[in-house]
Amino acid sequence: MVSGEELQEVVTAHSPDSDDAFMFYGLATRKVRSALVKFQHVLSDIETLNQKAMQGVYELSAISYHAYPYVADKYVLMASGSSIGDGYGPMVITQKPCELSELKGKRIAVPGLLTTAYLTLKIVEPDFEPVVTPFDRILEAVQTHAADAGLIIHEAQLTYNRSGFHRVIDLGKWFKQEYGLPLPLGGNVLLRSLSPEVQSECTRVMRESIQYALDNHDEALQYAMQFARDLDRNLAEKFVGMYVNHYTVDCGEVIPRAAQKLLDLGFEAGVIPKRVEVEFVR
Repeated sequence: MVSGEELQEVVTAHSPDSDDAFMFYGLATRKVRSALVKFQHVLSDIETLNQKAMQGVYELSAISYHAYPYVADKYVLMASGSSIGDGYGPMVITQKPCELSELKGKRIAVPGLLTTAYLTLKIVEPDFEPVVTPFDRILEAVQTHAADAGLIIHEAQLTYNRSGFHRVIDLGKWFKQEYGLPLPLGGNVLLRSLSPEVQSECTRVMRESIQYALDNHDEALQYAMQFARDLDRNLAEKFVGMYVNHYTVDCGEVIPRAAQKLLDLGFEAGVIPKRVEVEFVR
């Protein structure tokens, strides 16, 4: 093994969410190491990471799949580290029971215009007024009538009904019913300017980190719990189980197909300005 000074530093940016914390556990605690690269971790919310990726700020970054067409000139997707909703995903909620058709023209609090949740909702219902709101304030925005409905991501998908909200649509369920595919929500990308050797090593180590967390579930969950907003252990375990799965370890052939379908639909709907081919490093 080369000495630490000779390792190539890779600044690794991801969100402080329990599922990301779980999958990065092996790397962040140095249970999983590399003879080629060392990782410096930066934590930021996903919409900020999407914006930073447009500028090519970080060598390795989590992004929304919706953001990929805007950063594909600088980045390539990694085969490991994707958050996938297999028959479940972001949801639209309201204070009173509501049909999907009633969302037309309504103000909907959304967690960012580059999130995959926003893209998918625009494909389902193009006619609404987005009210960009921090993801952890969306329920509050609906409660205070700053918005008529809310597009929820992260842990709110498991807790919204505690506050008496009603689900209008689950976008992951809709995507699965319509196209028979899981909904790719977030992924990891690597700068194209990194050498092929470093790209492959980052992907390998990421895959090992996720597998380590799955193999050492209790300790990885304990670590991730510090990032789980207002979730008890059972709910945190459920949330992590939803979004860290076999597709996260390796995207296989299904996720590239699903991502291509989603982005093509976004282009056809006029949400994404250009068509891109998804490209993964394995």
